[in-house]
Amino acid sequence: MKRVVVDHYGGPEVLRVVEADDPRPGPGEVRVRVLAAGVSYTDAMLRAGTYLGVPKPPFTPGYELVGVVEELGSGCSRLRVGDRIGALTVWGADAERVCVLEANAVEVPEELDPAEVLSLVFTYMTAYQLLHRTAKVKRGESVLVHGAAGRVGTAVLELGAVAGLRLYGTCSARDMAAVERLGAVAIDYRNEDFLARELPGKGVDVVLDGLGGALSLRSFRALRPGGRLVIYGHSSTISHGHRSWRGWIEWYAATATVALWGLLSPRRQVSAYRIQKLREGHQVIPRGARRPLPVGGGPRSPEWFREDFSTLLELLREGKIHPVVAERLPLSEARRAHELLEQSASVGKLVLVP
Repeated sequence: MKRVVVDHYGGPEVLRVVEADDPRPGPGEVRVRVLAAGVSYTDAMLRAGTYLGVPKPPFTPGYELVGVVEELGSGCSRLRVGDRIGALTVWGADAERVCVLEANAVEVPEELDPAEVLSLVFTYMTAYQLLHRTAKVKRGESVLVHGAAGRVGTAVLELGAVAGLRLYGTCSARDMAAVERLGAVAIDYRNEDFLARELPGKGVDVVLDGLGGALSLRSFRALRPGGRLVIYGHSSTISHGHRSWRGWIEWYAATATVALWGLLSPRRQVSAYRIQKLREGHQVIPRGARRPLPVGGGPRSPEWFREDFSTLLELLREGKIHPVVAERLPLSEARRAHELLEQSASVGKLVLVP
């Protein structure tokens, strides 16, 4: 079979496609023939070595997949050969065949487009759990989302509209119209100060921050009494496709500061969200000390993941959410997919089709 490999941390140029033996499922695992694997900004962070828990090269990237079960390992009882499933892999999905834990897989209806469903596994799941599992939003509350034109940001706006929220989003000037079409108040982050804009009353109820760093400090100030700041990413730690040590230092310093503010504040909360768990140990510094497991992990709560995935499938069937596929590329063009990441974020999902 073919799989993508990161030989060493760096830009898209470090990706290459190699031939490898078909994997065999271990106890509790199923082998999946991959129909679609996503390429996201998180994959770029893994490739650059800035992601928390990143493995040491060589490893195969790929955060999520949709595929067909080909073989069952010992102890598997829920799935059958031929079942179509989705799985959050963290890394390892960019291959023709992958072994994943049966417990982490969710059933996917065969009539749905695998590339569209792929967005539910990671992007829309992240947005849904940010709103409903972490921030615990209520109808009528106000939410400010940074990077509103990105894939997670767009999903937040769609799901926020379904939940009856008042939405605000920071984005570039060229993306303001797209953000406003989704029902949000768009704020040009380059030329406008979101703290001085049309935020309601004494601030918003919720801020969702996937960038981190100094932005988290300003986001905390945007909260009204009783408000919640959720930090779920660290995009500021990567610059032009490569790791930024300055970005990491600023991210850790700002995150520690805003976490302290949250502890000391009687009326505002700060929390962190990560969609995944790691299969072994815990790592805070992304220094590549972890041995290269075939896949990196799965959802932090498999039960919540399955429940929320069912909800998202129903919203997709009802036409209330609209995952967009920007481009489908063969596995052999993984490097090109990573090169397209920055310009495609506001267009839709990049999908590798083995």
